[in-house]
Amino acid sequence: MSHIHIINHPLVQHKLTIMRDKNTGTRDFRELTHEVSQLLGYEAMRNIRTELVDIETPVAPTKSPVLSGRKLALIPILRAGLAMADAIADFVPNAKIGHIGMYRDPETHLPVEYYCKLPTDIETRDVFVLDPMLATGGSAIAAIDLLKTRGATNIKFVCILAAPEGLAKLRTAHPDVEIYTASIDEKLDDHQYIVPGLGDAGDRIFGTK
Repeated sequence: MSHIHIINHPLVQHKLTIMRDKNTGTRDFRELTHEVSQLLGYEAMRNIRTELVDIETPVAPTKSPVLSGRKLALIPILRAGLAMADAIADFVPNAKIGHIGMYRDPETHLPVEYYCKLPTDIETRDVFVLDPMLATGGSAIAAIDLLKTRGATNIKFVCILAAPEGLAKLRTAHPDVEIYTASIDEKLDDHQYIVPGLGDAGDRIFGTK
């Protein structure tokens, strides 16, 4: 479990409970997704590298840390991952944002790629793949496969909820990828939805059915 980080901070868990509630409306759900994503991103970036620079405070010269030259990339899996990317980009506005478009085939439950646009220097960046739900693991695995074929080597996966089945598959396929989530839920149901979950994250963020 060393590569799985469950963010069980009381603020995260409180907000997640409201997100789970079926009576929470689109506006509140979208705002909570933004807030929880920022808290998850904060933890996922805990170990990014810094370097000391010389500055002068109003009192005295000092050395103080800034982010090092290593660059960041936020890669949301469309469409629900967009809300997470927008939130985390508030913290790191210089990060490049790529996009990977996938949907789950309703019959096979397998991911189908329909779009991919990545920073041209993706191999030089710390990459954060973003998707609110890690259910079967298919989309996450396919997205990371694609990133690795483009040269990315330092990859983290950030989600709001994870199912044990998807978590196990992702760890098997990509044991080098660290995973950050607010909760590991009970299981997947017969339709491959996370139980108890929070429903379809994309539909609840964007108000669609």
